[in-house]
Amino acid sequence: MESLAPPVQVVGWSATGTLRVLDQRRLPAAVEHLELHTVEAIAEAIRSLAVRGAPAIGVAAAIGLAVIAAGPPETWRAAQHGRSLAEIESAAAALRATRPTAVNLAWALDRMLGVARAYASQGPADRAAALRAEAEAIRAEDAAMCAAIGRHGAALLPDGTRVLTHCNAGALATAGIGTALAPVYAAHAAGRRVAVFADETRPLLQGARLTAWELQRAGIPVTVCTDSMAASLMGSGAVDLVLVGADRIAANGDVANKIGTYGLAVLARHHGLPFVVAAPWSTIDPQAATGDAIPIEMRDAQEVRTIGATTVVADGIAVHNPAFDVTPHTLVSRIVTDRGMFTPPYVFAPDAQLLPPPA
Repeated sequence: MESLAPPVQVVGWSATGTLRVLDQRRLPAAVEHLELHTVEAIAEAIRSLAVRGAPAIGVAAAIGLAVIAAGPPETWRAAQHGRSLAEIESAAAALRATRPTAVNLAWALDRMLGVARAYASQGPADRAAALRAEAEAIRAEDAAMCAAIGRHGAALLPDGTRVLTHCNAGALATAGIGTALAPVYAAHAAGRRVAVFADETRPLLQGARLTAWELQRAGIPVTVCTDSMAASLMGSGAVDLVLVGADRIAANGDVANKIGTYGLAVLARHHGLPFVVAAPWSTIDPQAATGDAIPIEMRDAQEVRTIGATTVVADGIAVHNPAFDVTPHTLVSRIVTDRGMFTPPYVFAPDAQLLPPPA
């Protein structure tokens, strides 16, 4: 499974050693990459969703902080190149503030800061080298995490399974084959017939623009439907399984994911369908006892007021635009992680030894 290649490379290092990300704002019309090395540019790329998806955000922040720690590219050949610890901590704070809901962002930055502080007494160049190695480890671990989720979750997708998903939790959201789409890719690689219905995912259309695009590239049958069509699809018997990702999971199994996920969970329960969440272990936040403790990002009203260049909401009308909602654990059939698959009751604790064995 570890050798299963993603259909697209989203985040990594450029040939010159800067952060390189696929600009997802441009998809599917254009495939363009950004090469970034400043705090401002990296923060804007995360904030504006040029790079998105909880795992990919974490990887981008880790690589970005390593690039920032090395100092401006024009100084990289100098023996004493590199930023001070205070500058690195300031950059980490700026990156952390860009997206408050996705726990992977804070997790990756905390891990990088731990290395930076461990090298506090070393020279800037040594500290920068250690941070680069740690960022690369985070990137490689993310790819392996995706493969593990695919391996565990593929058991839920027998031949002929029809999956409904929401937003994008595939290769475009990670450094590997994705989280919610990892079982789909794994089942497809094993020769099973799997078809996917992708919600368009208003207001930014990640399902229509991104999920459909990457599945088509991978040769997996995909059909786009508007968000309001999910109920009739389920009612018609066209769906076997709802499979979504997560940006943060509370200790009790409450799941924060792209706005609209909660409604799918309610519909799945009504129609007797499994509602499965697939996410990396790093997405679990044991410090959040329930979903009430998860901060929900509120985004710009213009994302709802317009579709592309077309205005669809008249001036002067108020707009409600949360990026995420929280699905209660009581509606979640299974949570698939790189450490295994879990069923209710969910009790996620900081010490993995306190967890029940994987189901």
